[in-house]
Amino acid sequence: MNGIGRVVLVVLGFAVVITLIAVPTAIYLNEEKVNAKRTFTINDVFNSSIKARSYNMRWISDHEYLHREDGSVFLYNLIAKNNTEFLSAITFAQVAASDYLVSADRKYVAFQSNWTKIWRHSFTASYSLYDMSGSMFISPTDIPHQVQLFLWAPTGNKMAFVFENNVYLKTGPNAQAVQVTFSGTHNRILNGIPDWVYEEEMFSSNMAMWWSPGGRYLAYAEFNDTLVHSIEYSWYGEGQYPSTVVIPYPKVRSHLPCGAVTKGASAGQCILAKDCLGDHYLATVTWVTDKQIAVQWQKRNQKEVRLQIYDFDGNMARRPSSAFLVTCTALVTPTLWNGILSVHLWSSQGSATAVTSGTWEVIDILKATNDAMYYSSNQFRNRPGGRNIYRITLGASPSVPQCLTCSVDEDRCQYNSAYFSHNASFFLVCMYTGPGLPWYTLWDNQDVEFTVLENNMGLEGILSEIQMPTMRRSFIKQGEFSLWYQMTLPPGFDQSKKYPLLIDVYAGPCSQKADYRFRLDWAVYLASTEKVVVASFDGRGSGFQGDKLMHSIYGHLGTYEVEDQIMAAREFIKMGFIDKERIAIWGWSYGGYVTSMVLGAGSGVFKCGMAVAPVSKWEYYDSIYTERYMKQPSENAEFYNNSTVTARAKNFKSVQYLLVHGTADDNVHFQQAAQISKALVEEQVDFDAMWYTDKDHGLDGSANQHVYTHMSHFLLKCFA
Repeated sequence: MNGIGRVVLVVLGFAVVITLIAVPTAIYLNEEKVNAKRTFTINDVFNSSIKARSYNMRWISDHEYLHREDGSVFLYNLIAKNNTEFLSAITFAQVAASDYLVSADRKYVAFQSNWTKIWRHSFTASYSLYDMSGSMFISPTDIPHQVQLFLWAPTGNKMAFVFENNVYLKTGPNAQAVQVTFSGTHNRILNGIPDWVYEEEMFSSNMAMWWSPGGRYLAYAEFNDTLVHSIEYSWYGEGQYPSTVVIPYPKVRSHLPCGAVTKGASAGQCILAKDCLGDHYLATVTWVTDKQIAVQWQKRNQKEVRLQIYDFDGNMARRPSSAFLVTCTALVTPTLWNGILSVHLWSSQGSATAVTSGTWEVIDILKATNDAMYYSSNQFRNRPGGRNIYRITLGASPSVPQCLTCSVDEDRCQYNSAYFSHNASFFLVCMYTGPGLPWYTLWDNQDVEFTVLENNMGLEGILSEIQMPTMRRSFIKQGEFSLWYQMTLPPGFDQSKKYPLLIDVYAGPCSQKADYRFRLDWAVYLASTEKVVVASFDGRGSGFQGDKLMHSIYGHLGTYEVEDQIMAAREFIKMGFIDKERIAIWGWSYGGYVTSMVLGAGSGVFKCGMAVAPVSKWEYYDSIYTERYMKQPSENAEFYNNSTVTARAKNFKSVQYLLVHGTADDNVHFQQAAQISKALVEEQVDFDAMWYTDKDHGLDGSANQHVYTHMSHFLLKCFA
């Protein structure tokens, strides 16, 4: 920061508002010339030429990476300081490829084409194998179309893929594919890929098979959805009759998928772990060595994790008697310290040494080598919404954490991440993603900035001709908690004037909206063109400030996080520049749920609100997420009953409400919005609604611009 602004402490009931500073975006405005510039429009939000550029990179060794530009892929050698064309755009065009996967020995490339989305992470695609030495595609190939997952081995050029829910192995590009599993059945048995609920809530991935480090074995998971109840919805398409989409989707109290982990090889298979007798979840699978695999299991209530390491001697797997066994010299792992996520170093004897501690959190362990560990955290200047990169030198006594990014450019770079080469000799500091324009720079492990890869100077020039908002970040002190917020303020902001306020909310468990990311989004348009103050507030239940704050809403969804948004709006009014007659709230998914609960609270604070794809009742949502935070209805009936939007329907008579949902939402089903609509009609509430035919939870494609344009019209009408 350039300096600390004045500090104002005002005791307001149970809350204390701390006004710290207004941090401008990367484009500093000349106030005398601001009116001569155009504003940031709704069309600018969707204009691809007014977007921050990124830098794509794939490390393939400790000093080499691949970068795709203008359709071709180039190989960069940081030791030789040169680059050569690795794959030409012409080769991509031969098979209409959109992506590529290089074998570990670099002798072959799998070109991906015909990419078709399924759910959030899953897709099908076709793969064409290319021989680098012969500069030719291998034909014919026995890899079928619509493959669900393709993985090269970590060494050599073996490969595995999933087709029609079965796992296949090829020992080389010219070898015949060997079918490993035969049980795969649509919506019943899935091998090597997760079912819907595991993909969405447990793995956050379309992958459920894992090569051993040396490529000798392949472990894969099997999911049995035979007893899982299904959700069904109509797909309208273009035909005379709609079709029906059926997805096994476990909800609270219902049957769960049965998971098993199997290790396969050319010589045979061995079931390592299978639990269908009780209610358990398969959480993670990680190879420890080429003959040891670690599997984490969770009970249905997800209050504890059991780690088992299985030994494999080529014929059978042995489950250890101990629930937690570490056979390597040391294990770096995030651990809770006084309710704060920190890092401990575990020895082979099972003792733990804390290498980080404090009232801040380790966000992610980015890289661990024999000599050092790199992680990101929000410890710098006690800013929960910041991210910086730290290094700890390992040894008999781990060193004090060293921040690698804190002093680079404090005004511009307070939200950083990094991507490391194989042994961390080099790393991409990405992305300097806020509050200023994103930068991408390459560093070596001596903390020397090697080169600037992307600085977005072109975008900076464009934005210098536009009236851009400024950002204010601060916190409201509520009891023992410092609850952070951010405000997007109109250009030429005048503290003495009154502005309409829109609260942009998510507020789900462990979420964060007040941060230092750079954004060119709907809020920028509203502030720049419509002179609306857009605020986000992280209340109780939010993440990255310790478990006590996050666990405040455990078993109580729809309570404190809802109350805190109302409290925040009242505190914003007391700042003096908010028009209390023009306050709105909006959110998507969990944010749509909180928006609806806030409006249904009957507080009198909000004039209107917009809920996109909201939950209406937690018993309609999936089991893993809901039971993780709300337990079972049998042990938490009161809060299940009190957390529904529909029960608050009569209070919507005093507000303007826009309800938005996609009819093909596989995540938060259209059922949720339909139940809200039904309840509002029963109470004779007049409300607005917009349905997006055949659109899922993300409302992508043409629906995305349409929904923001539609919400803009609704909001401006509300504020008129």
